[in-house]
Amino acid sequence: MTAPAPVQPTPVRSTGPSAREVDAFCVQYAPRAPGNPAVRDLYRLLCDVPEGGLEARLEWVERWMLWLHERIPAHALVDADEPPLSAADSRLTLMVRVMEGESAMRAAVTRLVSAVCDGSRGLKLFAQVGLPAGQGFFSEASDRLARSLLPAPPEPGKLSELLLRLFPVPADADWLASLSPALLAKLASLVGDARPPEPVPAARVRADMLDALLLLAVQTAGLGTAEDVRDRSPETSFRGSPFLRLRLVCDAVLARDAAQDTLKDLSTCVADCRQVVSSVSRHLEEAGVSVDLVYRLERIRRSLERMEAIARVLGAPRGEPRWREAMTLLVDLLRRAHADRSVMELAKRNVRMLARKIIERAGHSGEHYITSTRTEFHAMVHSAAGGGLVTAVAVAMKLVLSGLALAPFFLALGTGLNYALGFVLIQVLGFTLATKQPSVTAATLAGAVGEGARGERLASLVELIPRITRSQLAAFAGNLGVVAPAALALALVYQGVTGHTFLTPAKAHAMVASMHPWKSGTLVFAALTGVLLWLSSVAGGWLENFVVYRRLPEALAHHRVLRRLLGEAGASRLASGFQHAASGLGGNVTLGFLLALVPVVGKFFGVTLDVRHVTFVLGSLALAGGTLGAGAVLQPDFLAALAGMALTGLLNFTVSFSLALGVALRARDVPTREALPFLRAVAAHLVKAPRSFLLPPRDTAPDVLRVSAPPSP
Repeated sequence: MTAPAPVQPTPVRSTGPSAREVDAFCVQYAPRAPGNPAVRDLYRLLCDVPEGGLEARLEWVERWMLWLHERIPAHALVDADEPPLSAADSRLTLMVRVMEGESAMRAAVTRLVSAVCDGSRGLKLFAQVGLPAGQGFFSEASDRLARSLLPAPPEPGKLSELLLRLFPVPADADWLASLSPALLAKLASLVGDARPPEPVPAARVRADMLDALLLLAVQTAGLGTAEDVRDRSPETSFRGSPFLRLRLVCDAVLARDAAQDTLKDLSTCVADCRQVVSSVSRHLEEAGVSVDLVYRLERIRRSLERMEAIARVLGAPRGEPRWREAMTLLVDLLRRAHADRSVMELAKRNVRMLARKIIERAGHSGEHYITSTRTEFHAMVHSAAGGGLVTAVAVAMKLVLSGLALAPFFLALGTGLNYALGFVLIQVLGFTLATKQPSVTAATLAGAVGEGARGERLASLVELIPRITRSQLAAFAGNLGVVAPAALALALVYQGVTGHTFLTPAKAHAMVASMHPWKSGTLVFAALTGVLLWLSSVAGGWLENFVVYRRLPEALAHHRVLRRLLGEAGASRLASGFQHAASGLGGNVTLGFLLALVPVVGKFFGVTLDVRHVTFVLGSLALAGGTLGAGAVLQPDFLAALAGMALTGLLNFTVSFSLALGVALRARDVPTREALPFLRAVAAHLVKAPRSFLLPPRDTAPDVLRVSAPPSP
């Protein structure tokens, strides 16, 4: 194909071209389709290239990008045998053809590109865009929230603003990645070589990238040598830390203008820094997790990735190879710039490890709730019976407190303390509360799903599900089998001592009516209580993680006052017991106050809210039955309330177990596509051996997960 003869050079002007000039241009560069809007719009655009003012030039670049982004292709305008191209690449081809044939227009665009690069700085673009800005998770989250609510001041002198100005939506990153690096390199060779004394755009951008490399090295070295990072990488001495070498290596890259041997040294140093980060991550699994530390490790990783990407651009040969690396970097910058505007994205990325650690610690507690043998099954029933006895007393105390004329604050405080003390007493005595099981056993189940090969996971799951089910049934049987007679006995003792029923008839009737499954909010409140049960298990796991991360057991074991009072052995036992009980204490106290605060918070906002815990519901019904008499227990309203109690237990279990299992699976990165085969295997096992879901086998050897100590809620 012969190149078209150039038309008479047209001086660049601010007024629009005439229709005759547009037609002549279109015939020259699109003889096969002179009416193509891409050609006409390009001519008008090139006739309006501004000669002064950075803002005017940036607006022109924005208009050119909109032209390039149009979906109407500029294909086969000269030659019918042109290979098919995308709309954007066909327009790039047209732009290259025009720049080759129109020297005046090419000179005007070259001056514009040179002025934009000279008037804009790329340090923020390469060293900050797409990277966390703060020194910690909460600082970054507050900064993003402020930026989403407050208007951002303009920064026309920075390429970082131009990036989001040209590509305002996240989908633009995919479009940008589809552009041909060969065409971009050809266009850059035409408009990127400015004549002296105008600055060369490539040199200006290269200088900004070298500066960004040095800035990233300084920031990353500071993060990598922080105290909490050093403490979790004991195998690396401070003097031997690769983060200290990072600055020196980047100084060499800058001094020798990115020579190949200096870039190779940089790649080696970055790899060594990554090994240190991996070592710190492994120690997090043992020493607890901090959101801010995980955030900073993520920032180090991403800074190292950015340094490598910049080094690849600097080290690539000129032309298409360099543009290919530059486009890869630019697309990554754009994607991260859009992702890093979201607070939710920040939370998802940085809290996953913390969530996994909390779930794992809850899972350790869950192992004690899963029985294997008949002996363990019977021990679970007896332990739950003790939990039912304590719960009956807590139910009676709660009703006593509700009958006092207390202010809402003191009523919530007293009720929360009553619940919390009851749950802690259950823990201390080694008893079990059935509804505390689902959240922690779900974490154990997720651990079985997320470890090992797929076949091993499937076999482990098929074995574990029946054990969880029958263990939960044993706990329910123990709790409910004792709480009702214990509460009734308390009512009878109270009536015998005082001569009055524990509840007034009116209050007893109101209590029965409030438990009706469809004439009250019982089912909604039961589901809400399931959420609270799950939240309490999360709080327990968080507290244990906090205790381990802050090394509180070691601090207690070496506390001078405790050693003086208890001796070294006593202080060590106290520290060990505190670490062992931290999860249970955190979960129990949290659950107690959550159950007490929900009704008060509902009243504060004018919304009817309450809680329905299956064991407390049955205990309350038993006290109401003691007041109303045996005949009232067989009435339809009371039977309906008993049905509501059964549904409450089902919802308590289902909601808390589902939430815990879902979070645990996500924390362990278990793909959702594996859920269906697991469900099929469990269903097949249920059909084949339904008894295993209800009762333990007659002769079962102890498994890996055993009740090695009295379970604690």
